[in-house]
Amino acid sequence: MRTKIEKLDHFGRGITYINGKICFVDGALPLEDLKIKIVSETKKYSLADVDDYYTLSDDRCDVLCPYDNVCGGCNLLHLNFSGENKFKCMKVKEILKKFGNINEELVTDTISDSEYNYRNKITLHCDDNMLGYYRKGTKRIVPIEKCLLVDEEINKVIKVLNELIYDNDIDEVVIRVSNDSSEIMVSITGDISNYEELQNVVDVLEINNEIVLGDESIISNIGNKKYYVSSKSFFQVNKTLTEKLYNEVLDVIKKVQPKKVLDLYCGTGTIGIYISDCVDEVVGVDYSKSGIKDAKKNSLLNNVNNCSFICDKVENVIDSFNDIDMIIVDPPRAGLDDKTIENIKRINPKDIVYISCDPVTLGRDLKLFSDMYEVVIVKPYNMFPKTYHVENFVLLKRKK
Repeated sequence: MRTKIEKLDHFGRGITYINGKICFVDGALPLEDLKIKIVSETKKYSLADVDDYYTLSDDRCDVLCPYDNVCGGCNLLHLNFSGENKFKCMKVKEILKKFGNINEELVTDTISDSEYNYRNKITLHCDDNMLGYYRKGTKRIVPIEKCLLVDEEINKVIKVLNELIYDNDIDEVVIRVSNDSSEIMVSITGDISNYEELQNVVDVLEINNEIVLGDESIISNIGNKKYYVSSKSFFQVNKTLTEKLYNEVLDVIKKVQPKKVLDLYCGTGTIGIYISDCVDEVVGVDYSKSGIKDAKKNSLLNNVNNCSFICDKVENVIDSFNDIDMIIVDPPRAGLDDKTIENIKRINPKDIVYISCDPVTLGRDLKLFSDMYEVVIVKPYNMFPKTYHVENFVLLKRKK
């Protein structure tokens, strides 16, 4: 049937209406006139694929990836970068308005950097001598030779791994590269005995949680700071835009000049250490043992002596803090729990920096802060190009 796309939903799917019911169309863009085929239907909505295009959007671009519509990793390969950034800005505005009652004028244009080769980490799965990503919506493997989103040094490792899978029984592979592409870490789970060729192209090799080559970490730079990154530690995957995001935090620090900062969900201590030169004290909290271990090592690596780190769940220790000038939170997608929000309000810092990878939970939490704090600005960061995901930087100030 023929139809016209009205807009994109928050997952990057085209939206049209068939017989008064909403229909989501993969691979379609706003204002496109096309022929669709319904592939799934419920009482509330339909899912459709495109059979033919009659009119194309000016924002449509050539798809460079050979795994489009097969691999489940990317959603926006057909949308040009300018259109993608506009989509993510509008998405953030709509979601924060709906869930947080945030004025759209507080949301800036999307901040972006590299469109491709931006990822410093990749996770691959292996089955039946095939190494790759999961097929869209399944656990079946899409074998890949290279990925356009990752650092080219990672693609070199993928090429070697594809030659090794026939001699080994590999389950999963995690490949990390330092932000300057100088060091590579590979972590493998499975039954593997032949890995000589891999040793020639990586700096750290971990097999079934045992280091067989190099140290337990690689060193990655963000700005003028260096960080140890081990296989299980959280570290921002965008190798270039992360520095811009952290500079955003640093600019706020320099402007408001807090003395004591609480860094919740601190991971490997990246943000706390990054701002340490401009504050008297930083206390970081994270539940990851490997992350906190790296955070403490990172303090020594950068000759920082005003950062301390606690390994525990945030909700377990948040009620022990007082006299904090600023709180930085960078929680997982679930956002902040009620106890953490209540205690942040009890601590009553002058400023809160909220970094979020999920606009829905962000909006929910901002609404819960709205009785005591006002949102000063929201800046979407396109940390995950070619996907519908978007990171957000939010500054909140205590109401007078």
